[in-house]
Amino acid sequence: MLNSLKQKYQQLSEREQRLTQISAVIVTISLFYWLVWAPMSTAVEQGRQVVKEQTALLQWVQNTADKAVLLQRSAGSDRAKFTGSLPQTVNQTAQRHNISITRMQPQADTLQIWVDKAAFNDVISWLNDIESKGINILDADFADSDAPGQVKIRRLLLGKS
Repeated sequence: MLNSLKQKYQQLSEREQRLTQISAVIVTISLFYWLVWAPMSTAVEQGRQVVKEQTALLQWVQNTADKAVLLQRSAGSDRAKFTGSLPQTVNQTAQRHNISITRMQPQADTLQIWVDKAAFNDVISWLNDIESKGINILDADFADSDAPGQVKIRRLLLGKS
């Protein structure tokens, strides 16, 4: 096959051979550009864009992490150390927020609580009040109640800070 192409090339006039050579160079350069250079250039540009976006994301995460650390430190230093009776304080705050505790189970320095039905806004205020007294909310499991605006506390685990 190669020999037949050589023969055909040699049979061409000098001018046709020169045109064939120039055409071959142009086709080679075009193929290189479209098959190698353009895709590689596009990939490099996309890579630069990804790096730029990831750098911006990293900067945002670092700034947010710094703020979170500062907030955590300030929250830890402002927080009261709870020293009283956990069941007694929880009962008093629950009554103050119109929450009827169904069951309470003390265990060492923790207290598990169940509430069948309470207003969502009252529960949020109650939990905020509990935390302000230095009691930690270690775990919470809430569920919808049949009545609108009401929640059921399946399990609330509180502990001393």
